[in-house]
Amino acid sequence: MENTEIARIFHEIAELLEMKGEDHFRIRSYRNAAMVIEGLTESLKTLYEKGEAGLDGIPGVGKGIRAKIAEMLTTGRCAVHDGLLKELPAGLFDVLKVGGIGPKKVMLLYKELGITSVDALRRAAESHAIHALPGMGEKTEENIIRAVESLKKVSARFNLAVGLSYAEGIKAHLQKTPGVARVEAAGSLRRWKDSIGDLDMLCIAHKPEDAIAAFAAYPGVKDVLSKGGTKSTVVLKTGLQVDLRVLKEDAFGAAMQYFTGSKAHNVALRDMAKRKGLKINEYGVFKEPGDRWDAGKTEEDVYRSVGLPWIPPELRENRGEIEAAAEGRLPAPLELCDIRGDLHVHTRESDGNATLAELSEAAQARGYEYIAITDHSRAVGVAHGLDEKRAMAQIEAIDAFNERLKASGRHFRLLKGAEVDIRADGTLDHADEVLSRLDCVVGAVHSGFNMTREAMTGRIIKGMESGWINVLAHPTGRLIGVREPYKVDMEAVMGAAKRHGTALELNSYPERLDLNDVHCRMARERGILVAVSTDSHSTAHLGNITFGIHNARRGWLEKNDVLNTRGLKELLRILKKTRQAGR
Repeated sequence: MENTEIARIFHEIAELLEMKGEDHFRIRSYRNAAMVIEGLTESLKTLYEKGEAGLDGIPGVGKGIRAKIAEMLTTGRCAVHDGLLKELPAGLFDVLKVGGIGPKKVMLLYKELGITSVDALRRAAESHAIHALPGMGEKTEENIIRAVESLKKVSARFNLAVGLSYAEGIKAHLQKTPGVARVEAAGSLRRWKDSIGDLDMLCIAHKPEDAIAAFAAYPGVKDVLSKGGTKSTVVLKTGLQVDLRVLKEDAFGAAMQYFTGSKAHNVALRDMAKRKGLKINEYGVFKEPGDRWDAGKTEEDVYRSVGLPWIPPELRENRGEIEAAAEGRLPAPLELCDIRGDLHVHTRESDGNATLAELSEAAQARGYEYIAITDHSRAVGVAHGLDEKRAMAQIEAIDAFNERLKASGRHFRLLKGAEVDIRADGTLDHADEVLSRLDCVVGAVHSGFNMTREAMTGRIIKGMESGWINVLAHPTGRLIGVREPYKVDMEAVMGAAKRHGTALELNSYPERLDLNDVHCRMARERGILVAVSTDSHSTAHLGNITFGIHNARRGWLEKNDVLNTRGLKELLRILKKTRQAGR
């Protein structure tokens, strides 16, 4: 089992327990464990193979959860999960994916109407069988029909974290096969596209048939669709299709370039090659006439053959990167070492699972100078959001913590922040008295996703006009594979952000990656700073910054385009200036 599958099972246990109305703390322990596992950079299988001490080192995961991880890694099953599934139909998980339908509503619909599938939910909404239930109404039925349509549009793809997890698992599995010299992922995963439809794996092996056999025997495989001499296609238990191609060493670079794509980039590159009397395909670069092989062992050779420098995979979308490469003006890629801190982090005071001290240590271990503690405001009740009294207490606690850091000689600081809801009317969910005490205010929309484009745009702009918001969090509200973006005029939002000095967040959580790449480039062109933050709910989530960095590269962002590449002193100056400009 891969990390993503184990995390999914823990999420499902939490949801099943919530449907049954079980103890809140038990539910939270499973949900926290799932979030921690999603943020791990190392495979649980690798940790388990190190012995008991390997799993013991996972932060925020107790003995009981560790035992269940070991059970899944050794047996492929979880007895607690299996037992709960016998009590409730598995189809309820699909119903839960419909926007606006939480565990309690799912259980109500099941008990009262026997709804156990998305199709049954839609039929019930269309026949007006739902609006008479407690807490429902005709508007609820309309929202359900729209949400089901939205789910169908987005659920056919997988987020990057899922794809990356399986690519790494398959790579590790194949590398154990004698004669396999190299295994790499290509396709949209290598371009770090925000979601993938399938997975392309390339391999160099002395005996292709052995690599193909090992691939078909990968433990996560559900069905083998084809199995040839140098190519095989399988479908994993998660529904993800994976293609493997076994190549000769001299063609590996050409194949990597070809199968990485994008299609539009490759067409433009082939057209350029044709004008130079060359032909490029997955087997190499050939001189015409005569199809004489000229290059293809490395990607650099392929690009060099047409007079170009190597182009980073994230840029290969035919959005001007070939012209920029030819003219020597490709953007300098944002690097992990450029990031000086994180401006969106949650503690256990709201829906995170770590303390100030734990987050501080984890951030310092990453070489950061600061992180902003941005727990939810009270509007997000499901996240145990802070009211004014609790917010002021947290401000005092952060001040005291920073004093202790300073006394110990640490050059690190926790910033006093909050993720403050922008209410439907555009007002903010914390009083000015609280906002004035904060270093960094992150404004966000967490409700009312069905507003019209004009109303949502006006709501967000009014929030920025308050003069308090330093960073607009996950600006379009999308959840990859779950929820489409809400309707909003990003041109107008960016215009307001520019006027009020508000940075736009690139939320690095793999399910969000919001801003997307196109919006990142729009922000850069308009001179609007982007904050590449993680929305961390555990110390492990700080590692999700990697997803944000690659998405920033796709948006052509460079170091100076990103707010949190600044050192602490300059950052505080910019945050303060935003307040002065806005007010």
